[in-house]
Amino acid sequence: MCIIPPLRALSGTANRGRVAKIHEMSLRIYRRRLPHWRLDGATYFVTWRLHRGQAPLLPEERTAVFRVIRHFDGVRFRLHALVVMDDHVHVVVTPMAGWELGQILHSWKSFSANQLQRYQGRYGRVWQADSHDRIIRNAGELAQKIRYVRNNPIRRWPGTSHCPWLWLAVTRNESGE
Repeated sequence: MCIIPPLRALSGTANRGRVAKIHEMSLRIYRRRLPHWRLDGATYFVTWRLHRGQAPLLPEERTAVFRVIRHFDGVRFRLHALVVMDDHVHVVVTPMAGWELGQILHSWKSFSANQLQRYQGRYGRVWQADSHDRIIRNAGELAQKIRYVRNNPIRRWPGTSHCPWLWLAVTRNESGE
């Protein structure tokens, strides 16, 4: 996992070497509606939502989205945690060499939208165009994001902690193992 410091920690002459090292690791920043930072070898926490006006995902639709996301785990990316909720998705993922996060997200959103339109009768835009993503900076943050994903259904629907959540996968524990 690649660890980067917060941007404010990089100001000043004492950190010029660290800035150069991050530059060598090919940090790329671009903006759509939201800013996106890309760094080779980084692990990301990513969230995307249903498009405005779409009805919440039904259980069979969540299953379809869950399967789409897990399909190339170990081939295009390493999936650390995933939860498909009724109106959004959270993942903790590390793209494999040769794959960009944007390519992976496009694949997930495009293919799952196609599946939902074709087999579940949805029409129009299924997912919002943009997503929120964050580079995970250290092992503590990785553990926090994995806990967040794992506990998301319980926070959303208190009293369901005794129920198994079919659309949750955590492939690493909070210590990153």
